[in-house]
Amino acid sequence: MNPPTRASSHQFGDWLFSNLTRLFAVLTLAMLVGIIVSLFYGAWPAIERFGFGFLTSGEWNPPMDRFGALIPVYGTLITSLVALVIAVPVSFGIALFLTELAPPWLRRPLGTAIELLAAIPSIVYGMWGLLVFAPIFSKYVQPALAATLGKVPLLGRLFDGPPLGIGILSASVILAIMIIPFIASVMRDVFEVTPDMLKESAYGLGATTWEVVWHVVWPYTKVGVVGGIMLGLGRALGETMAVTFLIGNMNVFTGFSLFLPGNSIASALANEFAEAESPIYTASLIELGLILFLITFVVLSLSKLLLMRLTRQEGTRS
Repeated sequence: MNPPTRASSHQFGDWLFSNLTRLFAVLTLAMLVGIIVSLFYGAWPAIERFGFGFLTSGEWNPPMDRFGALIPVYGTLITSLVALVIAVPVSFGIALFLTELAPPWLRRPLGTAIELLAAIPSIVYGMWGLLVFAPIFSKYVQPALAATLGKVPLLGRLFDGPPLGIGILSASVILAIMIIPFIASVMRDVFEVTPDMLKESAYGLGATTWEVVWHVVWPYTKVGVVGGIMLGLGRALGETMAVTFLIGNMNVFTGFSLFLPGNSIASALANEFAEAESPIYTASLIELGLILFLITFVVLSLSKLLLMRLTRQEGTRS
């Protein structure tokens, strides 16, 4: 092959590769737009009928075709936030132990074991939570919480009510167990990004392990840590089966207690979509899906932007 022919072949290969990758990117965006458009189209009867009041109404009455998203949205957000409150400190401790304290022979098998928790199907978490965790939780943990934190002014309202075992708090604990592998893995990876020279310099000046983590590792990796937390939040927002087993699936707001049953967007869709008979009922459920999609999309987009920012910072410092 002469040089002009070889150059022409290389140019054609570059053109083909560039346009194929561009096509894949465009297809991804087209799928995203298509999902949004289809959800919006399916939800339009409910949007047209209820308007903004759909987000502020707590009524969910299928026989009367009156629907509101307040209770499912509240259940989705509160279970995810409580799960983060539980999961973030545990994940931080796991990442700190794996990167700073664990002996080298233990780091890899322990890290792999924690990551394997993410491979367990959510329905298994839900069945275990309902059959094993909920009875123990109602018999031992909920009475202890009511006797201690339940006596604190204002805070006690969150731990008031009968110890049913199932409810918002139970679903939140299972969600926390499910998102710990995701947050801990990201935290461990970003902690390992911190240059050893910075940590060894701090140790050489007499700093303790906690001082090194707080004054060296945390400032260097805080954007990545926040990104990992938001990834865990995105995982918690969209969880379906485990929450469906444990949250109680009640569309009645009876108070702010975490002991009481509730509902979430994902569990409402899983339980009721196949039973929706009227068009407005189906449209209302699709609008719930649209709301969940928008919430999750915003959370994951913000986490991606934070991780990209961390990557740029690491390149600049290097």
